[in-house]
Amino acid sequence: MMPLNFPRYAFRFKSTEKKVHIFDEIRKRFFVLTPEEWVRQHCVQFLIEDLNIPKSYINVEKEVKVNSMSKRYDIISFNKDASIHLIVECKAPHIKINQETFDQIARYNLTLNAKYLMVTNGLQHYYCQMNVDTESYIFLKELPMYNLD
Repeated sequence: MMPLNFPRYAFRFKSTEKKVHIFDEIRKRFFVLTPEEWVRQHCVQFLIEDLNIPKSYINVEKEVKVNSMSKRYDIISFNKDASIHLIVECKAPHIKINQETFDQIARYNLTLNAKYLMVTNGLQHYYCQMNVDTESYIFLKELPMYNLD
């Protein structure tokens, strides 16, 4: 897999049936190493190692209902009170991040009401802070460190 615009992290791999798998610390199992999974696993490590989000406060690839349709988010993290702190939308490195990508995560956030959004293809990262009252977002240079208080 190609290098991404993240710090270097240690990953566990295994090979079976001519496919490489990567271990997901949150879901506690191996997944086929696709370009999007490569980005997703870097994001998980970024949240844990760089933003200090506890593993127990992170969910990966779960279903969410958006306008009565079933969708799957990539990553979310929770606050201590179980409200949603962050939604992360991961794309494969060859996928350009555009307005459609932001519209997708914004639709998820109508249901989830996260304070922060992150959109990444592993090469480019975009961070936003939501203003629920005005239904708008402000772009940030980086995400703040996670605070358990």
